[in-house]
Amino acid sequence: MAVEFEALDELFDDSLTLPVKGKTYRIPSPSGQDGLKVQRITTTAARLIAGGEALDAEQLDDAEERDLLEMCLGPVYEQLLADGVDWAWIRHAGLTAMFWIIADVEQAQAYWKAAGDPSRRAPNRETRRAKAKATKGGSGAAKTTRKRGSTSGTSARPATSRARKASKD
Repeated sequence: MAVEFEALDELFDDSLTLPVKGKTYRIPSPSGQDGLKVQRITTTAARLIAGGEALDAEQLDDAEERDLLEMCLGPVYEQLLADGVDWAWIRHAGLTAMFWIIADVEQAQAYWKAAGDPSRRAPNRETRRAKAKATKGGSGAAKTTRKRGSTSGTSARPATSRARKASKD
């Protein structure tokens, strides 16, 4: 029997709304082709960074960066330019939209709130540990010691007692 899903038209919000310089802009979801291209570009960049390589101008020049932001912002890119918004805001809005496209709205929100500063985005180790302790409600140390498991894999009785029992029979 096939499972029937409900329509998402009313539940699924396919846009991102950002306040920029006193005006609210609604960024629509990119086309499938643009979404895949954004995904490919960011995946390539992530692989380079994970491999220890730095991203340089040759890998994403000014025109390619502009194209990426234009893909992420869609028609809002031109609206921002027409409204005289400076490049720093256009870039921040575009990168926020990029996080929304490649990840989710929570990642986009985290980037937006950090104002593009990675150190504000990822809390330091001490802050993460304090937060983890608060949610666990304790010191984070183990409350009990686990019992050691059997090493023989067959029985908890020593081999000598098994041998004695076999000789009695």
